[in-house]
Amino acid sequence: MSKEIYLAMKIGNKTIGGDNPCFIIAELSANHNGDLNVAIETIRAAKKTGADAIKLQTYTPDTLTIDCDNKHFKIDSGTLWDGKTLYELYREAYTPWEWHKRLFEVAEEEGLICFSSPFDFTAVDFLEDLNVPAYKIASFEIQDIPLIEYAASKGKPIIMSTGIAEKRDIKLAVDTCRKAGNNDIILLKCTSSYPAPLELANLYTIPDMKERFGVEVGFSDHTYGTLAPIVATTLGATVIEKHFILDKSIGGPDADFSLDVEEFIELVNKVRDTEKILGKVSYEISEKVKNNKKFARSLFVVQDVKAGDIITKDNIRSIRPGYGMHPKYYKDILGKKFSKNIEKGTPLNNKVIENYNNFNFLE
Repeated sequence: MSKEIYLAMKIGNKTIGGDNPCFIIAELSANHNGDLNVAIETIRAAKKTGADAIKLQTYTPDTLTIDCDNKHFKIDSGTLWDGKTLYELYREAYTPWEWHKRLFEVAEEEGLICFSSPFDFTAVDFLEDLNVPAYKIASFEIQDIPLIEYAASKGKPIIMSTGIAEKRDIKLAVDTCRKAGNNDIILLKCTSSYPAPLELANLYTIPDMKERFGVEVGFSDHTYGTLAPIVATTLGATVIEKHFILDKSIGGPDADFSLDVEEFIELVNKVRDTEKILGKVSYEISEKVKNNKKFARSLFVVQDVKAGDIITKDNIRSIRPGYGMHPKYYKDILGKKFSKNIEKGTPLNNKVIENYNNFNFLE
């Protein structure tokens, strides 16, 4: 396992890792349904949800596959898209390249970081001209080592989903980035099932991936709802990616497992609340809590006593509130004598015990 953990990197104006807030990506994917205006409005809506970034996908049907309908190219895997050919699906789902410049401009107007997943060398070259701040390698491209090497060589942070990857695949992809001189690597735990069952999420893999590969680790989520990203945050995910749609009624290949505006707002708010709850490693207590320590137990005189009386378990007790001596002194002072008359209900301190100085009242 790796002993060196890469703690932080920049994507746009956001620092990923360390004590920084989780980087939340709204994945546009095919949720524009072939309409540029829908794509633009989706980006504007993503900003309102509190997302940090919007992510596109840069491919055409011809850069992903060929137009062929034999059995090798028919989708028949228990997915939402069974019955289509790969070419048909990608033709329906792709984001036209001529839209990209406008979509990047809209994201910049909204103050959103915008980047994309390239699926071949031409897409990387195209995105370089748009000055993308990072590259995302999709789960099914993690075996495309030449693509990873080429994208990594551009010196931008590389985010890689691991939905179909075994340990050896992940290691090869990470090693490829590093050999290209790029150590700004983020792995995303992912389940390449659409939608993904909760029982296949296996989110305990997140901290293991971080230690094993020495990189930042996040979560690309295809489950229904917002539970899985919240749990991922508690396990140290520093990036959350989730498909985002303006309105599920518009339909499309990814609509079923995407979050709409209201749901994505809920996701962002829950992640931020989770980060507040997790806080940091700290044994300090707040001033308010310190003030409430007066309700803790301490040693009190519980019977009227006179100077010279022996201190016994009958005339002192550990009770609330906390104005007396720490209860840890209880056994030490039993058998000693009171130095003055004291009324019941008086906090006990060393000044009323004969010849007793083994005590720090400030403890």
